[in-house]
Amino acid sequence: MTATNPSPKFSSAEIKSEGLTLDEYQMICDRLGREPNKAELGMFGVMWSEHCCYKNSRPLLKQFPTTGDRILVGPGENAGVVKITDDIAISFKIESHNRPSAVEPYQGAATGVGGILRDIFTMGARPVAILNSLRFGELSDPWVRSRVNGIVNGIAGYGNCIGVPTVGGEVYFDKAYNRNPLVNAMAIGIMETKEIVKSGAAGVGNPVIYVGSTTGRDGIKGASFASTEISGKSEQNRSAVQVGDPFLEKSLVEACLEAFKTGAVVAAQDMGAAGLTCSTSEMAAKGGVGVSLDLDKIPARESGMTPYEYLLSESQERMLFVAHKGREQELIDIFERWGLHAVVAGEVLEEPIVRILWHGEVAAEIPATALADNTPIYHRQLADTPNYAKAAWAWDEKAAIANFPTINPNDALLQLLDTPAIASKAWVYRQYDHQVQNNTVIFPGGADAAVIRLRSQGFGAGELNSTQCQIDSLAGVAATVDCNARYVYLDPYEGAKLAVAEAARNLSCVGSDPISVTDNLNFGSPENAIGYWQLHEACRGIAEACRELSTPVTGGNVSLYNETIDAEGNAQPIYPTPVIGMVGLVEDVTKVVGQGWQAVDDAIYLIGGNRSSLAGSEYLASVIGEVTGRPQPVDFELERKVQLACRQGIAQGLVQSAHDCSEGGLAVAIAESSISGKLTAQINLANAEAQDLTQILFGEGASRIVVSVKEVDRSAWESHLNSVMGNSWQHIGTVTDADKDLTIAVDQNITIAVSLSQITKNFTESIPKRMGHTL
Repeated sequence: MTATNPSPKFSSAEIKSEGLTLDEYQMICDRLGREPNKAELGMFGVMWSEHCCYKNSRPLLKQFPTTGDRILVGPGENAGVVKITDDIAISFKIESHNRPSAVEPYQGAATGVGGILRDIFTMGARPVAILNSLRFGELSDPWVRSRVNGIVNGIAGYGNCIGVPTVGGEVYFDKAYNRNPLVNAMAIGIMETKEIVKSGAAGVGNPVIYVGSTTGRDGIKGASFASTEISGKSEQNRSAVQVGDPFLEKSLVEACLEAFKTGAVVAAQDMGAAGLTCSTSEMAAKGGVGVSLDLDKIPARESGMTPYEYLLSESQERMLFVAHKGREQELIDIFERWGLHAVVAGEVLEEPIVRILWHGEVAAEIPATALADNTPIYHRQLADTPNYAKAAWAWDEKAAIANFPTINPNDALLQLLDTPAIASKAWVYRQYDHQVQNNTVIFPGGADAAVIRLRSQGFGAGELNSTQCQIDSLAGVAATVDCNARYVYLDPYEGAKLAVAEAARNLSCVGSDPISVTDNLNFGSPENAIGYWQLHEACRGIAEACRELSTPVTGGNVSLYNETIDAEGNAQPIYPTPVIGMVGLVEDVTKVVGQGWQAVDDAIYLIGGNRSSLAGSEYLASVIGEVTGRPQPVDFELERKVQLACRQGIAQGLVQSAHDCSEGGLAVAIAESSISGKLTAQINLANAEAQDLTQILFGEGASRIVVSVKEVDRSAWESHLNSVMGNSWQHIGTVTDADKDLTIAVDQNITIAVSLSQITKNFTESIPKRMGHTL
């Protein structure tokens, strides 16, 4: 059977409207041996978008390490799966919903959460946690504030209603994101099925079952929209943004997990980006078979839909199953009991094609690999280091410091704590339910990483249901999302390595052993020489850092073309932002620690030395007003020692609190531990490396953690440090009463003396006052 082609030719404008180039159109004709019809052109448009086929980034992603002792499922499936214990495995992944959230912030963010949750439970895992990484522009801009409100409300609205806790994340503010916010959602689930559910179709003649919600005209061409720049016309693309229903998805979670446990499901695929087109073609290609689908059997919420609209719709809360023949009704009954649609809409074919039927005729017929595997791949030429980076790397820190205006360190610390990028994100996370399911061990804001206890859901046993969870295990998982995009902008290679190192350090600060990564690569246009250089170098850095820290990558997402086209037609890209989502094993959740001081007279230590720089720092950007310099590279040998010393100290019960030194440097880290613990500290730093005072207090650098230990444990702790760290540590102070000033002295000279109430006020009121709200 051959698809009819009522329109033999398309104009260049029509081709470009599908997100395709004229060369790509010729590739399509070559693969088909004919010209496509309208529906087929649309199918190629969404499947050959950067969002779906990674045509600019796939060659770069191949260098990531993807295997390890704990990796059960790596890249290529809906989500990665890693082994935690003999009885527990988790599935996790991160994805972006940037463009939809810019145009329709509430639904864009909400459906981003819904989509990542479907990736998790499609594998047979029960979602237990959500994290998010958000980037916004300057809060002085009303447009930015409207996006902050809408996006945060969307995340809360979906996550709270579906009953999955939002346990952690990060929020940054910078003018680089003024018209291009980033919304990256990460989810974690505990495997609940006896076997991991894969997406490759199998079994010629097996039925293909459509389950979940109805199909409508919302979200049409969403994948193509996600692969274009933001411009003044983007508001016209609201129809490309999906509309979610978290209550329906909650039923879908339960129905899917129940269905998977029957053993009647051969394969399953979420209908996310590119909807029916993606699910049919990817299932067929991964299984080396074909799939036929009859659109007349697809439950529709609107009348008169065309094949093009059915195939490109990204309506939410939908799945596609391949079932064992003869067991269709068993699955249909489960979904109908949960109030969901379930219909046999096609079958598995021997011929490796995607055949779409409509009104008794073939509406589209395409080789599955042409849509999912045999896609365009662009090997772009790497340009020389851009001039902006060369200028930044030539920055003379010593000379620059000599020309800095005189700023009182007290005032500088208070200004940094009031900077939205550093300030408390409580205004954001208090809108999220972070306690539902009762597994959250550390609440948001209390530590450098989120920690949840893992109740065994029956992975490998296949007999337990959600009300019979084993609770005798002390195992948990820690999770974080991290990226200092300013570092990556200044030096993509070193900045990406720093992002991986900091994510691992955050996990180590709660006592967790980092085990695996999911990444979300948010970049500008790869067709621009600078944009591709940033992407290339960042991928190289991530790959190296993941190998150094033994944290293989199980999958992730690439979001390119994050640029805003201004009134003059010029593209303004975001900072390159490769967000690192990382998970770690917690062997005993009763031993994890937070970042706040625990008791008066506890001793405070800095492990990892005090080498730091103002290059790319928050001090340089927010206090001085410059973005320049070359971030210090990671010393991985030192990094591994610092993290090991911290983890082992926590496991031995010696460490009472631990906090990574990151944005704002050592002074900010000490202030944050004071605010979190509601106690102050007396700190005395030795200027061993003859650094400038500003560098010592506010300089930034990798491989540094501030910890506190009980006075009685100092001898055991210092013996442990000597054995692991050599002399790369310092005893720097003591925890003091809340009614005393926080003091930081350098060589016995007090340079900072501020009250707990002062630093707490600046830290907690920064975002609410800019948003026009109070906590």
